[in-house]
Amino acid sequence: MDPGLVGQYILNGLMLGVIYAMVAVGFTLFFGVLDVIKFSHGDVVMVGAFVALAAFAGAQRIGVTSPAILLLLCAVAAMLTMALLGALIARYLVLPLRKAPALNTLLITLMLGLALREAIRLFYPNGSNPKPFPRLLPTDTYTFGALSLRLDSLLLLVTGLLAIVAIHVVINRTRLGLAIRAVAQDPETARVMGVNFERIVMITFGIGSALAALAGVTNGLYYNEVNFGMGLLLGVIGFSAAVVGGLGNIYGAILGGFLFAALQTVGAIWFSVPAYKDVFAFAAVIMLMAWKPTGLIAEKSAERV
Repeated sequence: MDPGLVGQYILNGLMLGVIYAMVAVGFTLFFGVLDVIKFSHGDVVMVGAFVALAAFAGAQRIGVTSPAILLLLCAVAAMLTMALLGALIARYLVLPLRKAPALNTLLITLMLGLALREAIRLFYPNGSNPKPFPRLLPTDTYTFGALSLRLDSLLLLVTGLLAIVAIHVVINRTRLGLAIRAVAQDPETARVMGVNFERIVMITFGIGSALAALAGVTNGLYYNEVNFGMGLLLGVIGFSAAVVGGLGNIYGAILGGFLFAALQTVGAIWFSVPAYKDVFAFAAVIMLMAWKPTGLIAEKSAERV
């Protein structure tokens, strides 16, 4: 196979891996602090993309024309809105069910995801149809044989990696991160030591949801299209990546995201029909989980779900 074509597949795989890793890290953060699986997380990714699209339309109406400013407004609006939504979900839906059976939390987050999805489909203007996402990044392309390096993809890849590094720094190098790790390790002891448990949970859900919004914006910029059902597949892939990497371990979630993208890339190369890549990736994940049920980097077992 042409080395340039192989390089193209690798670049595409890295781009997908960054998106999947950002979604998977959210699942891991939620499970880490509260031992819950938030199945509406994929739809938060989708809503974040649509908030960015609405922010773009609003900014254009007031006369903003600079692509850089428009992109910043879209990203900030999506991340802040989803951070608030994540905190509200934690405060009013997840925390009140902390002592309830795990099935209750699973069902309420599933229903919330359906409500978010249907709200976009019904109330966003013409929301049932795919929407073109604005091209706000430079579209220069550098060609090296069969390898086409898109500047916008490179910028998105770097941004995603920086976001993941920022989460690592927050969790491991700040007082907030210390509090999050304390709550994840032993909530009762953290309370005794003066950590505001509810506040930390809300902040963690906000961080995970903001990262999901960034993943939604990145996905929209990469494919130049969003639709109300995009969160379904992204949510399943993100959750699968978190589980195969080791649910509860941020590094495992990152590894799982890039691993899933690598499996899709191998599937795309192996099969002549691109749609088979997802079948191949999920089949490989099933075999990996059968071989290592606790994930590649196990930290804590999924006791609640």
